[in-house]
Amino acid sequence: MSQYRKRWYQIIVLVVLFAACTVIWYLRPYQPDPAATAAMQGGEGITVMNTGDWIVFEGGESHDPGVIFYPGGLIKSESYAPLAKLLAGSGYRVFIARMPLNLAISDMERANQVLKAYPNRTFVIGGHSLGGAMAARYAKMHTDRIRGVFLLGAYPDKQGSLLDAGIPVLSLLGSRDGIVNREKFELGKTYLPESTTYMSIEGGNHSQFGSYGKQDGDQPAAITPQEQWQQASAALKEWVRKEVMVPGEE
Repeated sequence: MSQYRKRWYQIIVLVVLFAACTVIWYLRPYQPDPAATAAMQGGEGITVMNTGDWIVFEGGESHDPGVIFYPGGLIKSESYAPLAKLLAGSGYRVFIARMPLNLAISDMERANQVLKAYPNRTFVIGGHSLGGAMAARYAKMHTDRIRGVFLLGAYPDKQGSLLDAGIPVLSLLGSRDGIVNREKFELGKTYLPESTTYMSIEGGNHSQFGSYGKQDGDQPAAITPQEQWQQASAALKEWVRKEVMVPGEE
């Protein structure tokens, strides 16, 4: 190899390495904080199972609907353990997806695994931020098994329009959410049915639907993470009871 070619080869290698390091740095996910790590241990009647593609929370006798959860973009799945544990404590089996590159857009169909594993069960699906948008897209194509959609600091796009899906929707937004684009959030409402339940968590922000610290660009919350998880859990359970369940299923 000539000196000239060797020099160009070294430059190309350096450029590729720099590009790879840039991608790795950009895709660094938010990590679960100590509260999430503690919730991952289960306890108080809650068992936690890691299956590779899923983290499953279950407490005692689980009942329908099961809860499928898609994480927010670049947020580790374990970060939603505190909210999942609260839901599991009320008898819901909760499945948190582990997404490639921690991006729900990379495998929107991942919920197929759960539907196949539990063919006689019904589910609600939802998620946080980007995860909520991808959950809406999934639900639109699987209304035979998906009984409802919940959006936490999230909104659907045209591909995830639920206007004609015939299933109930819950939209939860923290009043101090600094991540959600309000114009796009309002546009997202045009893709949701008129019967959609909209709720604001006063003092809540974007980050505290999970447990991974404050997300860059978010506003400080005026309530504790525990208060936001409790309110989100209570809203989800009430929505399921009133809008998702049919008489005789409770």
